Amino acid sequence: MSISENLNNLKSKLPKEVTLVAVSKTKSVSEIMEAYDAGQRVFGENKIQELTTKYAEMPKDIEWHMIGHIQSNKVKYMAPFVSLIHAVDSLKLLKEINKQAIKNERVISCLLQVKIANEESKFGMTEQDVKQLFTSDEFISFQNIKIEGLMGMATFTENEDQLNQEFQKLNTLYSLLKNKYSFSTLSMGMSGDYPIAISKGSNMIRVGSAIFGERNYSL
Repeated sequence: MSISENLNNLKSKLPKEVTLVAVSKTKSVSEIMEAYDAGQRVFGENKIQELTTKYAEMPKDIEWHMIGHIQSNKVKYMAPFVSLIHAVDSLKLLKEINKQAIKNERVISCLLQVKIANEESKFGMTEQDVKQLFTSDEFISFQNIKIEGLMGMATFTENEDQLNQEFQKLNTLYSLLKNKYSFSTLSMGMSGDYPIAISKGSNMIRVGSAIFGERNYSL
């Protein structure tokens, strides 16, 4: 099937309250434009250089989400336009985002990444880290960031019981903090596990290969 057919097929299965982030990393502008022309407006990239290049070349009504792990010294390149930063996992990174947001006279929306997977390769804060962050004096002083909610990546496994447990863990923390901090977004679920994530409360999923096909990492 074509990109537009894949996209429309996927959207037809999603609850209306779930936001679809089309993961466009390694994909060409022409491929992304096929999804754009089919009505998709939210795209996710994991490398800032690729993100800024595509932003410059593509329609300005696109919401660009930064979904990859971020080095603080790269924040300045996306600060003028990024809609949502998904993988915020430290106070140091938040400090830099706030600094660059001030320079650009913006409030930048962020998600805190919580580590729910049993894999060392996954980044993220612990539940205790998150709770301590919200009470720290430095965090409270940040005026140009808005924490929209939480995100997490489950273990890469076909064990549905494990996926259910990991997504439920994040949902429990989200439910605990949601009202106190005015959260609106629980981002979890990718191409291989998003139906389980949605069943556990996710209202934002990140899907790439199910829309664009497998990636060519040799590019």
